[in-house]
Order: sequence, then C-alpha cells, then structure tokens
Amino acid sequence: MRIVLLTAWFFDYTIQLANSLSKIRNSEVYLYMPSNTHKILGDSWKNSVDKDIHLTVYGTEKTGLLGYLALPKTILYLIGNILKLNPDIIHVQESGSIAITAILPFISKYPIVTTNHDVKPHLGLDKGIWGIYREIMRKIATRYSKMIFVHGTYLKDLAIDYLHLLPEKVQVIPIGEQDVLPFKKFINEDMNAPSNEKTILFFGRIHEYKGLKYLIEAEPIISREIPNIKIVIAGIGEDFRKYEDMMINKQNFIVHNYHIPYDEGAQLIQKAKLIVLPYVDASQSGVIPIAYGFKKPVVVTNVGSIPEIVDNGITGYIVPPRDPVALGNAIIKMLKNEELLQEMGENAYDKLKRDLSWERISKITVEAYHRACNELSPITRHENW
Repeated sequence: MRIVLLTAWFFDYTIQLANSLSKIRNSEVYLYMPSNTHKILGDSWKNSVDKDIHLTVYGTEKTGLLGYLALPKTILYLIGNILKLNPDIIHVQESGSIAITAILPFISKYPIVTTNHDVKPHLGLDKGIWGIYREIMRKIATRYSKMIFVHGTYLKDLAIDYLHLLPEKVQVIPIGEQDVLPFKKFINEDMNAPSNEKTILFFGRIHEYKGLKYLIEAEPIISREIPNIKIVIAGIGEDFRKYEDMMINKQNFIVHNYHIPYDEGAQLIQKAKLIVLPYVDASQSGVIPIAYGFKKPVVVTNVGSIPEIVDNGITGYIVPPRDPVALGNAIIKMLKNEELLQEMGENAYDKLKRDLSWERISKITVEAYHRACNELSPITRHENW
C-alpha cells in the first residue's frame, strides 16, 4: 500500500505514525513535512525519520505577505508530486493549512482520511476570525475525507454529532507514546530514582480550557498536608498575570512561562512526582503518554477522552473537573505514599507499551485505510454544507 502522510503541524505525531506504518509489510510511506518543522523539533529532526520513508519538505518559511504570495507555488508543487505518486491512500493531519486544504479537491480521486486531533474548538481558544477559519478548514477537510480518525470513543460520539458523520465513518485511533526525537533521548535509567522533593508538574499550553486556575486553588489544600510542596507550571499561552494574581502562597510555585525546550521539559518531568492535568475541556492529551514514558502517574479530570487512557487508581486518579478539593485530595493521597507513586508509575509505563504502542496503532490505522479505500458511500448523515 502506497501511503501519503500530509501535515502542516502535529509534527512529532506524524513522524511517529510514519515510522510505525513503514514497518507494516508491503507499506510504502511518503511523508510530507513543512519547511518550518525544525522550529518545533530542532535542526536535527530529519534524523528521527526512518530511512525507509520517502521524505519531502514542502513550502516556505516566509511570513506575512511574502508567505501568502508563495502559496500558489506550494499548492501546485504538492498537487504535482502527489498525482505523480498515484497513492492508494492520503492521510491528512487535521487540516488547518491553506495549502493543504486547497489541494484536497485536486487529489480527491484518491481516498483521503483525516485525523481530527480536536473535533471542535476548546473553551476560550480559537476565538474570532481564527476560530471561524479553523472551523471552515475542518469542514472542508471532512467533506473530502472518506473517514475521520479521532483519539477516543467520546470524541467519536462528538464527531458523529458535531460534524454530522455516519458512525462507520469515524475510527478511533489511540494517541501514541512519545517515541521520537524530542523526549525519548532524554529518558535515562535513573528517571524513577527516589527523591525527597515533593514536586508536581503542570506541563503544556496555558489556556482557559486547561483548568490551571483549579490547580492554583487546590494549592492551599495540598500545602496544609504537604508543607514542602512545589507546584511547577511550565508552558506558554494566554496572559499569565491573572494566574499569578490567584496564587495565595506564591513561594510554593515555580513558573516557567515560556516555550519549553524538549531537554528542559524532560528534566522537569523526571523531577516531578506526578503530572497534573486539571482540564475543564479536552479532546485528548499527548502529555499523558509522555508522563507514562517517564513512569510518572497522573491526576486528570473526567473530560473528553482523557479518562480513556487513565486507569483510575492504577495509572493515576480521575477527578471531577472544576473541583479543587477533589483535585487536591487526589494529589495528597499520592504524595503521601511513595510506594503508591512507584507502583502507579510502573503501571503507567506498562499501559503505554501495551495500549498506546505504535505497533498497535499502525495495525488499527492500516485496517482503517483498507476500509476507506473500499468505501463509496458519503461520509455525512446528510448534506450540511
């Protein structure tokens, strides 16, 4: 099977998917990555792409007017390349790129599938013109897709309802382990070495839907029981001043409010006792597989498809959203029991290698490709364009 993987973002995810698909018998993988990939994955990112993969870097790094003027050339380049390949399937990672969206009508004679990492906009995100733009791009990609992939059963139900899709046209693909350049090389043998530091970590983008305010509100509850607690907040997003104003005991917080390089992120995860995801709205989270890879348990909220990859009481705890008391108590329970932390960390790693392995994901994906290639019926329940 000749597979084209086409993305404008979700770079590490797409590379990992390509690497796993290339190991499937009789698979020929063509990976298209944008020219700005190095800004996210670093200058040596191509080293993470398996040698059997046919890699093409497309587009320009020009921004503003010059970037828009270069779009026609990029669009024609992509169309010409893909038509020459005559692929069996084209897999798009959540189209939000003008270039990728523009080529879909011209390559639609081939089966197209799209992974929607987010089925609909998150709370407080994608507002205004940008939100409208993202929604239009999502609907166009859906229109030209034979099948939509999502990262959980909750998201499948949401896609069926929100995008008016037929159930058989939505395939659940688990989110995979972090098994490529960024974090893997920083994992070492002492990643679970005993430590007296009582450190918990909030890691990733900082926006309203991430629920950081509830972790901040939980701090007085936690610090009453764990006097030497340190809550590390690492990431960038909206204006952080409002979160600083919420902090009662500022000395218990360590804030890294900037884009976190992969090596620094790995160090923060290694030092943490557990990772906290207090989200109030979610699709799925790549933070959880990263935590599992470092043998770190998690405390998460019961939103989106996040609970589908957390075994409550085994790999971490699941608590209600917007509940700082429940959040704080779960964290306290774990921090007071080093043996429990160690056991949950080992369970998390086992789950990662079993349920979220790329070998399993690639098999599910290829099976879905074959179904998409044989499908002639429309993807939607009714025309809603």
